[in-house]
Amino acid sequence: MSQPSKVSEPDVVVIGGGLVGGAVAFGLARSGARVCVLDEGDVAFRASRGNFALVWVQSKGLGMPEYAGWSKRSADDWHQLAAILREETGIDVAHSQPGGFALCLSDAEMQQRVDAMKRLHNQINMVEYGYEVLDHAETKRRLPDIGPDVVGSIYSPVDGHVNSLRLFRALHEGLQRRGADYRPNHPVDTITPENGGFRVVGPWGEIRAPKVVLAAGLGNARLAPMVGLYAPVKPSKGQVIVTEKTAPFLHHPMGTLRQTDEGGVMIGDSQEDLGFDTVVTQPVISIMAERAVRMFPRLAGLNVVRTWSALRVMSPDGFPIYEQSTTHPGAFVTTCHSGVTLAANHALTIAPAIQAGALPEFVATFNSRRFHVPAHA
Repeated sequence: MSQPSKVSEPDVVVIGGGLVGGAVAFGLARSGARVCVLDEGDVAFRASRGNFALVWVQSKGLGMPEYAGWSKRSADDWHQLAAILREETGIDVAHSQPGGFALCLSDAEMQQRVDAMKRLHNQINMVEYGYEVLDHAETKRRLPDIGPDVVGSIYSPVDGHVNSLRLFRALHEGLQRRGADYRPNHPVDTITPENGGFRVVGPWGEIRAPKVVLAAGLGNARLAPMVGLYAPVKPSKGQVIVTEKTAPFLHHPMGTLRQTDEGGVMIGDSQEDLGFDTVVTQPVISIMAERAVRMFPRLAGLNVVRTWSALRVMSPDGFPIYEQSTTHPGAFVTTCHSGVTLAANHALTIAPAIQAGALPEFVATFNSRRFHVPAHA
C-alpha cells in the first residue's frame, strides 16, 4: 500500500490519541481524510492504559437498550477490524470471541444477576442474543478449574477479548502507514470556530481544520463547550491486578477476570468515585484478589507482577455521547467508557460518517440532549 505524505493543513483534527481517538482517526484515514491527531501524551489521564481489554456485550444496556445493540454491532464487526489491522500493519491483536462468563459466589448474587438479565432482555427494542444460566456442575464442566464457592454462572456466546496493548499499537501503526500526522505532547488549550472551520491552539502553536473531533476522554468536559457541545463526563476509578504468566487454563473472558494471550491473569472491576485519584489501594485490591481466588483457587499460587489504577470516562448515565455541534457544524464529540468494545464501531461506522459530514440517525439516542430533560414542576 502506498503511503500518503503528511500534510500541515488537515481535513480533520482529532483531539485525543487514546483508543477512542486512535480508532476514529484510523477510520478517518481509511476513509480518505487527511488527519492530524493531537495527543496530550503520557501525562494524560489516559483510560486506554487501564482498560480490561474486553469486547463485552452481556449485561450492557439496562436503561438504554440501544446501547446493547450498539455493543453487539461492534462485537460483530470486531472480526473485520482485527483482519483490517492485521492486513494493514502486520499486527495480530489477538481478538477472539469464545463467549464470556459471569461467575457468582452466592445464591443471592446469582439471583440478582439472573433478575438483571431478565430485566435487560425484557426491554422494548432490546437486541436479541443468546445467554445461558448455568448451575455449578455445568459451569465446572465448561470451566474445570473453578472452585467450590462458585454457585453458578451466566454465559453468553457474544463476548470476547483482545490484547489491548497490541490494539493501541496497531491503530497508531495504521495511522502512520495511512499518512496521518500524529503529534504527541500536544495538549489543547482552546478551540475557536473561525471562518467555517476551527482554530486549535496549544502551547505548541496552532492548527486549523474544517472539522474537529473531540476524543479527549475526561478532557472533553472542558473542550466541548468551546464548540457548542456538552460532554459532562467524570472519572470513575478502576484498579487492576496482573499475575505472572502461567499455563493456559482460562479460555473464556469474564467481566472481572481474564487470562491474556500471553499467559498472565488480569483481575479487575473495581469502581470508585474518588475524583482524579489514581493511587492503588490495598483494601480494594485485596477484595478483588480474594474473590478471584475463590473463583479459581489455582490463582493463590501465582505471584502478582503488577497493579495499577486508571480513570474510566463516565457520563451521568454511563452511556456514550456521540454528537455533532448544531451551532458549529464540523465539530464532533465521541466519548465512552468502552473504548475496546466499541473500537470497531468507532473505526468502521463513526469515522466514515464524520468524513461524510453527518452521524448516522441511529446514534441520535447517544447525543447529549438526553441530559437536558426538563425537571417536573
